[in-house]
Amino acid sequence: MTSNGGLSCLVLAFTSVFLCHLLTCAQSGRAAFLLGLPALSCLGYAAYRKVQSSAVVCALERGEVLEQADYLYSCAETEKLYQLLVQYKDSNDAEFLWRLARASRDLSLLPNIEAGQKKQLTFEAFEYVKKALEKDDLCSAAHKWYAVCLSDVGDYEGVKVKIGNSYIIRDHLERAIELNPKDATSIHILGYWCFAFAELPWYQRKVAAVIFSSPPESTYEEALAFFLKAEEVDPNFYSKNLLMLGKTYLAMKDKEKALLWLTKTKEYPAHTLEDKEVHNEAVDLLKKLG
Repeated sequence: MTSNGGLSCLVLAFTSVFLCHLLTCAQSGRAAFLLGLPALSCLGYAAYRKVQSSAVVCALERGEVLEQADYLYSCAETEKLYQLLVQYKDSNDAEFLWRLARASRDLSLLPNIEAGQKKQLTFEAFEYVKKALEKDDLCSAAHKWYAVCLSDVGDYEGVKVKIGNSYIIRDHLERAIELNPKDATSIHILGYWCFAFAELPWYQRKVAAVIFSSPPESTYEEALAFFLKAEEVDPNFYSKNLLMLGKTYLAMKDKEKALLWLTKTKEYPAHTLEDKEVHNEAVDLLKKLG
C-alpha cells in the first residue's frame, strides 16, 4: 500500500456527463452492427463514425487521467493528486469518485492541515465514496474506502456511533475482499479492525456491552491471520502491515516472531511520512524488547 494523497487542469477537455453519453453512443453503435441491423445512411454513418471516434478519444483521456492519478498516489503527491481529481467531483464514474475520496482523506491527514479543514475533508471524502458505491456496488475499492471513510467520520460522531459503525465497516471490508481477494490493503485493514477489538480494555468492553447487546469482538489470532494473508498476497506491500505483525506477535507473547517482524519494519525503506512514523514506532518497540 503506497502512501496516501492534479496536475494541470488541461487533462480532460470533456465533462464526465459528455463522456458517458459518447461511450453509450459508441457501445450502441457497435451493438447495432453486431446484431446485423440495417446499414446506416451515408450521413448517419458519418455521424456515427464521428461519435465513435470522439468516444475513443474520451475513453483514452479517462484512462490517462486514472493512470496519472495512480502515478501521483504512488509518489505520495497528495496535494497534486487532490487537485487533479477534485475536477471530477460531480462525475458519475465510481473510479474517479473513490480515488477522490481517498485523496481527500489523505489530504486531511497531512500535518499542515488545520482542524476545521481536516473535518471538512473527512466528511467530503465520505460523501464521494458513498456516491462511488451508489454508482458501482461491485467496485471493490469503493467498498474498501467506504469502510475507511466511515471509520474516519465516526471520530466526529461519538463512541456510540463509532462502535455501531464497526459492524458496517467489517461488512464492507469483507465485501471488498470478496470482490478482489488479491487486494492486500483490504485484508490488512480487516486485520487492523480485528486487532483494535482484540486489544479493547475490559472496561471499554463493559461500556460497549451496555450500549449494544453483542458488541464487536475479535482475537489477536484472527488479526494475525489477516496480516499474514495480506503479506502472502503482496509481500512487503506496506510498512504498517509489517509493524502490525510485530505488534500482534508481541500481544500474543511470541517475542521471537515479534522481533523478526519489527526488525523487518525498521529496515523497510521510509518513502512517506507514515513510513517514517512506523519506522520510529518499530525502533521504540525493539528498544523495549532489548
